[in-house]
Amino acid sequence: MDQGNTAFILIAAALVLLMTPGLAFFYGGLVKAKSVISMMMMSFGAMGLMGVLWVLYGYAIAFPATDSGVTNFPWMLDFNELGLTGVLETPEGAAYPPLAFVAFQATFAIITVALVSGAIADRAKFGAWMIFAGIWATVVYFPVASWVFNFGLAEDGSFSYGGWITKGLQDVFGVGAIDFAGGTAVHINAGAAALALAIVLGKRVGFQKGAHVPHNPPFVLLGAGLLWFGWFGFNAGSELAADGTAALAFVNTIAAPAAALLAWLIVEKIKDGKPTSVGAASGAVAGLVAITPACAALDPIWAIVLGFVAGAICALAIELKFKLGFDDSLDVVGIHLVGGLIGTLYLGIFARGTGLIESGSFNQLIVQAIAALAVLIYSFVLAFVIGFAIEKTIGFRVKNEDEIAGIDTVVHGEEGYVLSDVRG
Repeated sequence: MDQGNTAFILIAAALVLLMTPGLAFFYGGLVKAKSVISMMMMSFGAMGLMGVLWVLYGYAIAFPATDSGVTNFPWMLDFNELGLTGVLETPEGAAYPPLAFVAFQATFAIITVALVSGAIADRAKFGAWMIFAGIWATVVYFPVASWVFNFGLAEDGSFSYGGWITKGLQDVFGVGAIDFAGGTAVHINAGAAALALAIVLGKRVGFQKGAHVPHNPPFVLLGAGLLWFGWFGFNAGSELAADGTAALAFVNTIAAPAAALLAWLIVEKIKDGKPTSVGAASGAVAGLVAITPACAALDPIWAIVLGFVAGAICALAIELKFKLGFDDSLDVVGIHLVGGLIGTLYLGIFARGTGLIESGSFNQLIVQAIAALAVLIYSFVLAFVIGFAIEKTIGFRVKNEDEIAGIDTVVHGEEGYVLSDVRG
């Protein structure tokens, strides 16, 4: 067993886990002051729920054991891995303990679910959100993670690579879809679900451009900084080894978001006359989203180009909700869905070796488009059905008067900012 790589994976897992509290700060700063507790609790709720479900059965769905790899679609369950009973021992000759990989992938499940919550800020019931999160993770995230990653544990302790989006498409087109760290499984997946929930819950009271402004930009910057820090574990850690590929992913995780940050600020300056701190944070996150699937498949110069493209397009894409009439509160669609699509499709042209520029073949672009569209449709449809069912039964949205008053005290009995110990 390679203790260095084991330590690398465990440290990467800790970094990715930190991303969810970072997301809580990022989202928390963007909402109203009277909704900050509710918003941050949705992220922490995802940490609790996904941490338990992943151990109970999430890993058994996402990574069923196999000797040769499988192309399961749409769903498979390995009963031997329920409760992780089948992965407690480290096989002889394994590069690292299977539980290290289990821990790393658990943090992906947590952050993916938490991302969705940004679309329904200021108006969602916490209990309804938790029910949605559990069902959506079970029928959408866990299977989609298997489609994309699906490292089946072989008898020799190695992990075979066989999701239908990767191995299955490769069998047909000669190349599989490239998604090194989750452009489809995480960002397109979460962005599509966010769009569905925004439609199900409807618009916030008084929804219009400029009506809802971030209450705490320093929180937004803090959250973006923690996200960026944790993202090095997200991207470089996905190599599962401290090697040259991990180093390339690390460098690209610096270059792309840096370029996207600049691009977003340039768009803001041209469009609105002033570059903002929230724009800088949002641009960095857009670049991080776009580079996620591509971090190990691009030369750094192309990572910079991707960052500029993603930052500029996402800065414009967040205006779509006003033109199309859906209330995606914190721009999950404009940043994660659009950014994930950009990063995924960009690989079809610029991926090292297989992209159109180097290979002269459209096959990589075709499989990238198939993967992106399949995950988008699957996630959107099921999220809409789950959200609609919850809304029509127990109710997903709080009452309008509670939304106006602020849902922190109504839902959680707490206030984000208590300026006096004296209670009236």
